Amino acid sequence: MKPIHQPVLLAEVLQELDLKPGSTVIDATVGFAGHAVAMWAAITPEGRLLGIDQDPDALASARQRLPAEAELRHGNFRDVAAIAGEAGFVPADALLVDLGVSSAQIDRAERGFSFRSDGPLDMRMDPGQPLTAADIVNDWDEEELARIIREYGEERHARRVAQRIVAHRPIRTTGELRAIVASAVAAGKGAGHPARRTFQALRIAVNDELGALADLLDVVPSVVRPGGRVAVISFHSLEDRIVKRRFHAPPYRQTTKKPLQASAAEQERNPRARSAKLRVAIVLPQTEEA
Repeated sequence: MKPIHQPVLLAEVLQELDLKPGSTVIDATVGFAGHAVAMWAAITPEGRLLGIDQDPDALASARQRLPAEAELRHGNFRDVAAIAGEAGFVPADALLVDLGVSSAQIDRAERGFSFRSDGPLDMRMDPGQPLTAADIVNDWDEEELARIIREYGEERHARRVAQRIVAHRPIRTTGELRAIVASAVAAGKGAGHPARRTFQALRIAVNDELGALADLLDVVPSVVRPGGRVAVISFHSLEDRIVKRRFHAPPYRQTTKKPLQASAAEQERNPRARSAKLRVAIVLPQTEEA
């Protein structure tokens, strides 16, 4: 049976987090538990694992794959300090964040993440949150639409895309939006579908992904013990820039000069690993921050 989700850079994560039997570990984006299952194996016996995710479907799947002793909590990783504190996981020895959207989420048309299938304009990681992609597409003004498409999607034709969106309101489905964006942006050779960047921008805005990442990196030193490690897997340059900048400043010390990337064999086996970058840092004691 084909697995529903293949964890990227798994061997590298396990090595760089330096997990040992008895370690206390937090997987702040436990998802479908691909990394968590392997980390659990590395820390048993007597290890402790807390898995956090904002997607209830992912948590349900993780529960099926992890032993009952693993603790699972619903929430956004930006709130890891409160969640881990309440669960009794502070201080932790290691923390992992995988910023990717899983294929199981993308492949479900009703979640609205993908331009490849027709579904509602949703894009919420947490279905309980109020803001949807439809709200942004149909209610935000042209100036703000252009800004997020330019900044979060790195789309050169953001102004034109925003104008077309406003002109075609109301827009109800991902299929309608895909066609509208394609009418504004010519397909470039090897650049993928013209709507890819706009869909990325909307997903980031709906879930405040960059803000959540910055909040997480602010609170990690209060969650992970001095000498403990934090690993972040990013999938586009906006995320990686935030992680790189923060890991080059106290109280972090990055373990490698450059991010780790998937081997050719892993990229062949799992195409979504091609854009993945892993950065790992040690949380320094206060006396070493200066």
